Amino acid sequence: MSRRTRIVLALVLVYAVGMGGLLYQVLADLDPRYRESAEDGLVETVQLMATVIEQEVDQGALPTDRIAGIFRELYARRFSAQIYGLHKTRVELRAYVTNRHGRVVYDSTGRDLGQDYSGWRDVRDTLRGEYGARTTRDVLADPASGVMYVGAPIRWGGEIVGVVSLGKPVRSFGQFVDAARGKILSVGLVSGLSVLVLSLVLSFWLIRPLGITSDLLAALGTAWARGEDGRRHFGLRRAWRALRAQARASLQELRDAIAGRNYVQDYVQQLTHELKSPLSAVRGAAELLQEPGMPPEQQRRFADNIARETHRMEEAVNRMVELTALESRRLLRNQQRVALAPLLRELATGARAKAPRLGIEVRIDQELATEGDPFLLRRAIGNLLDNAVDFSTPRPEGTSATEPDIVITLAREGRMALVRVRDHGPGVPAFAQDKVFDKFFSLARPGSQRRSTGLGLAFVCEIATLHQGSVTLANAVPQREPTLGPDWARQGALAELRLPCLRV
Repeated sequence: MSRRTRIVLALVLVYAVGMGGLLYQVLADLDPRYRESAEDGLVETVQLMATVIEQEVDQGALPTDRIAGIFRELYARRFSAQIYGLHKTRVELRAYVTNRHGRVVYDSTGRDLGQDYSGWRDVRDTLRGEYGARTTRDVLADPASGVMYVGAPIRWGGEIVGVVSLGKPVRSFGQFVDAARGKILSVGLVSGLSVLVLSLVLSFWLIRPLGITSDLLAALGTAWARGEDGRRHFGLRRAWRALRAQARASLQELRDAIAGRNYVQDYVQQLTHELKSPLSAVRGAAELLQEPGMPPEQQRRFADNIARETHRMEEAVNRMVELTALESRRLLRNQQRVALAPLLRELATGARAKAPRLGIEVRIDQELATEGDPFLLRRAIGNLLDNAVDFSTPRPEGTSATEPDIVITLAREGRMALVRVRDHGPGVPAFAQDKVFDKFFSLARPGSQRRSTGLGLAFVCEIATLHQGSVTLANAVPQREPTLGPDWARQGALAELRLPCLRV
């Protein structure tokens, strides 16, 4: 995973953790706030009820019959109240009254009449003249069966002669909590995703002066391609690949913007590093040519050095310009159907002419085609083949002549066309396996020990990405222990280029 990708993922993770923490805090604080609101209403109601009961107290005796009549009529009362999403038709309040000793003399549920409630907090604290409240479950194993009780003192002659405790089932307002929790969660998620999408859109708009619309229209335009009959046809798969490529390119630009990547500065630093060595060689040769009395043979040698290093710098600059232009392309336009088998045979023929000492064989498992830019595909596969030719070593004596030095294979792998280029060179060293596609990274060629510009494989990687494919380069087989000695049949590297396969 690249550093830019890690930075983007870290920022998205921080945003997600922040939004998640905010939602968690709001949702966790929701139930206590509803309980506080319900308790506030219970406090006022129980105080009103205690005041009504005190009007009926006679010589300290509690009017239990009068209280029972009130609640009997209250429970029998029917009404219709639409409270937002809740339709309420009956009273769910509970009540019980205890004497000055905490013993229940009335219970609206009829279950605990005569029980000693002096140990319950709402009764005990109220008898002491303090505020008493509690929440107790009807069923211990069911958290939703809790009932919230609030007590109020019943006084006669300035003395507390009993307690009336009013209870409200948590379930009655718990449905409001659940509804609010669901709404907050859905609104929070939608808002969070909307902010994230808006941030991406604004980022794309700031990064891309022409905006997203023109890019999307251009991407959809590539879904039209000419068939074998010469007519233009619209393909859903082409449209999907184009939109996916456009999204990938947009995310790449966003990652680059967030990471603060400066392409100009990056390329200048890389190009400067690459040109430093040939410039030093040219300067040294030029200074030596100014020496008086230098033999003509040495003059020709230094002049050849200047020409060779100048060609090297020119090649590096040209490759860099091509790679930069390729990276700036976000999608392919005017795609064509490209038959891969004829292309491989043609490239193999050209490679044989350049390296007649090498045996190059093309093996076609299945005639396959892809859709893309024929010129770029030729460059990509040609670079892989040139790389295999450069790193191929002569066949050792005694090796079967039927074993080719380089094998090019075309096969199908799921929905992808797989192009393999296998050589019998020294393979990929362990230290270079993660760097082979880096710009300006190059390994010394066997024999000459010369290095290339280090841009060829980077060029191939960009072409593969532009065609919705991928490329890998690794050792053909796991390397043996060094003490066992080399084995020509097991040596070499294997390059694999995967491209979307068209239906034959």
